[in-house]
Amino acid sequence: MNPKNPRKILAISSGGGHWVQMRRLRPAFDGLDVAYVSVKADYAQDTPGCRFYTVRDVNRWDRFGFFILTLQLIKILWRERPDVVVTTGAAPGLLAIFLARLMGSKTMWIDSVANCGRVSGSGSLARRFVHVCLTQWPHLKQDDGPDYWGAVL
Repeated sequence: MNPKNPRKILAISSGGGHWVQMRRLRPAFDGLDVAYVSVKADYAQDTPGCRFYTVRDVNRWDRFGFFILTLQLIKILWRERPDVVVTTGAAPGLLAIFLARLMGSKTMWIDSVANCGRVSGSGSLARRFVHVCLTQWPHLKQDDGPDYWGAVL
């Protein structure tokens, strides 16, 4: 990797436990150009020295919210032009990796550690089009995805 042109990572998560897991991934991004996206502006204090964007928090029942979130994510993806988009899950991350894939970025879904019994609904959708789909529980690994590389908690 050329130190003058580090790989660009866009790391996106919703709030709560998804954000905690994303913060725990920070050491994996050392030496890379990382921008973070989440649903609470005060999370920016957790990522000093990195660009941070706040987006609308939505769920699958919020159609108008998805429209707003889509516009926000397109603007961020266009500005950042990431090589890789990584998400720890939920609706904002699912939409981000879908849009990023359309824009030519590599994508990675890391299903929440809270999903110990089965892969989340969003994770099940994501594994159909994401480049890398991971679970944090070894017993949930499947041949057609998700894979298991370890856990962040």
